[in-house]
Amino acid sequence: MALSISQIAKEHQVFVLTKLKEAEQGLHPSSTEDEELVRRAVFSVRNKSIVFERFNGTSSILYASVQDVRPASVEIDFYKEELHCNCPQPKWCRHQVGALLALYQYFDSVQNWSSTWRAQKSVQLKTLAEERRPQSWSMMVDEVMKRLLPSGRVLEGYGLSAVRTDALERLRRHMPFEREWQPLYKLYMELAIFNTIWRHLNATAGHSLDSPYMKYFIDQSMQSFESILTELTNRSRLFATDPFYDAIQELVREFLLERQGLFAHRLRLYMLLWAVLFYEKPRREQELTYLNNLENRSEEISLQSLKLLFYVLLQKEDLLLENLAQIDLPQMQDLFELATFAQRAGESYSLAVILRAILPLTEAFLQEVIPVVQRAQYVRQFQLLFDDIQLTEEEEAMLYSAFGVYGLQPFSSFLIKKGRYREWAALHQLNPSSLSYLEMCGLKDVLQIEPATVLPLYHVYAMAEIAQKSRMNYKQAVRIWKSMRSAAKRAGKTAYFETYMQTIRAEYKRLRALQEEIEKGNLV
Repeated sequence: MALSISQIAKEHQVFVLTKLKEAEQGLHPSSTEDEELVRRAVFSVRNKSIVFERFNGTSSILYASVQDVRPASVEIDFYKEELHCNCPQPKWCRHQVGALLALYQYFDSVQNWSSTWRAQKSVQLKTLAEERRPQSWSMMVDEVMKRLLPSGRVLEGYGLSAVRTDALERLRRHMPFEREWQPLYKLYMELAIFNTIWRHLNATAGHSLDSPYMKYFIDQSMQSFESILTELTNRSRLFATDPFYDAIQELVREFLLERQGLFAHRLRLYMLLWAVLFYEKPRREQELTYLNNLENRSEEISLQSLKLLFYVLLQKEDLLLENLAQIDLPQMQDLFELATFAQRAGESYSLAVILRAILPLTEAFLQEVIPVVQRAQYVRQFQLLFDDIQLTEEEEAMLYSAFGVYGLQPFSSFLIKKGRYREWAALHQLNPSSLSYLEMCGLKDVLQIEPATVLPLYHVYAMAEIAQKSRMNYKQAVRIWKSMRSAAKRAGKTAYFETYMQTIRAEYKRLRALQEEIEKGNLV
């Protein structure tokens, strides 16, 4: 048996070494729990508690049993390159590591592997957590991340969120017990991990920031930041936490100024923290002074946009107006984020000033800068921003014109609000869609107030169905005419509708299927 297991181990040496390498990356020697797991796995090999029961040559699966407090069964699938254990522990367990080491001993020393793994430990995470200093918390993040993201490792896009989740899981084991400290600890760790991953992507060739995986990673992190900030702002702030707030301020500044790529996303996080977390006026004055003394080191960073942020926060209205008078199209993305920030911070005056300043550039921004697939989303966000301020009719017309076809729904609401029902009908004749979309754009409101204006619109939609020349489309045309009949009745134009239908029948008398559907619908 020993000879056959030795032969199996040597034949699958690459597999065993690969899986042990994954275990090394997944288990941290500075973690008390991981160190104990490896210790017990090594002990099970020395104590001969792992017994390889049988090997299925057809499926290439090796079956092992582990004598533990509760016996466990491990399956090693060499064909699929997978390990399975029936114990409840997720990811790596001592039984899987023990089984791998039991095979490893046939071509190398288990003691040497264990010593090499432990040699990577610098200091216990638990010890660092107990010190309760920003520097210790940063060292904890460094300890975990250097294992998960060793220098030079190219991270696949789908692995971004996995690394983040794994790191957070390890660090949350050492979260302070005091409830007052927990949100601050979570925010610090989340921000430090986010910054470390981004730095690794910038420093390692082969990574692209322009991918759906990166977008998901950023959105996932931003949702977590917002959740933690909501929790944090509902707690009283302790005097002992001041150094941590200072450290977070420096950390988010480093993230904004030192990292590269997707500046709008980095700016969004920076603004979020300054809107919600850093509310003290002296701190904001200090940051503005820092920015005023800073030289612009990167083309993607607009110091002017950053200063505008603090003009909003500190209510420096004259400086805000003076700088907004000099904006151009390349700054629109930053100013859009700034307007969103002003809305969130409750700065209604600044919001109105910013939106009026960017209004003349909105059309060019939406139609030339924003990709087609994102225009509908941006139009909706612009609409929500402009809903918070009072616009003149001329300004509203300029705004909805800038939206183009993506602004049909908000422009329809605007026309209905102003009582311009004929223009509403003309708008949808020029931009035909569907009856369901018409209802989203206020069809029911127009029918109730001025139904006569909808009659030509129904005609356009019915003719579009007839042009398809199929019985299914003829049935849909009849449904539209029934709605048109109801509208005509409400408008007191029943005679007009009857004449209209007679004209339709005469014009399309050769379309026998259409004539049959009209008769079935009792339209004549």
